[in-house]
Amino acid sequence: MVPMISSALKPAVTRLINPVARLAIRMGITPDAVTIFGALGVVISSAYFFSRESYFVGSAVVSFFVLSDLFDGAMARLSEQGASRWGGFLDSTVDRITDFAITIAILIPLIRRDDKLSYLGLITLVTGLLIPYIRAKAESFSIPCSVGIAERTERLIIILVAVGLHGLHVHFALAIGFWILAILGVITVFQRMRTVYVGLSKK
Repeated sequence: MVPMISSALKPAVTRLINPVARLAIRMGITPDAVTIFGALGVVISSAYFFSRESYFVGSAVVSFFVLSDLFDGAMARLSEQGASRWGGFLDSTVDRITDFAITIAILIPLIRRDDKLSYLGLITLVTGLLIPYIRAKAESFSIPCSVGIAERTERLIIILVAVGLHGLHVHFALAIGFWILAILGVITVFQRMRTVYVGLSKK
């Protein structure tokens, strides 16, 4: 299995963000507040910039708010109360909202122009829904299902880099990004479905 970017970089990223997370906790900021702040930032900035085809600036602003997802988890782990089930539920729900907001905002101009690239975007939208759903359903059967070649972090990096390069007029950057996302998304869906099938077969 190819190691995911998020797993490979997690130790280094954790060392960087933990001091900032501790400072935020001392200031009285809660993980839930960071989660909601980041979500609002992603949704509003995606809708504003991407729907107006301001791709480079939009990708930079959205990336800033996406980083809040790193801090809320670190803050929850470092706080005296620790991570809560409500916090985990809120974070997971907000992740779905922000992922869809980014993709839909990018798709709006493509659909307006009847650009066939929008079909690939719709595939990424569907697989983006299926990947976390399959994991949640698998875990309801007590089957670990975090496998896959393209987790959320990887998908976000690919789409935001592709959109940013598209904003700099790099030819085919957005098309390449959507093709990669569509292919990796379909592969990941089948990887997780196979994991569930094998897990259920052993029960």
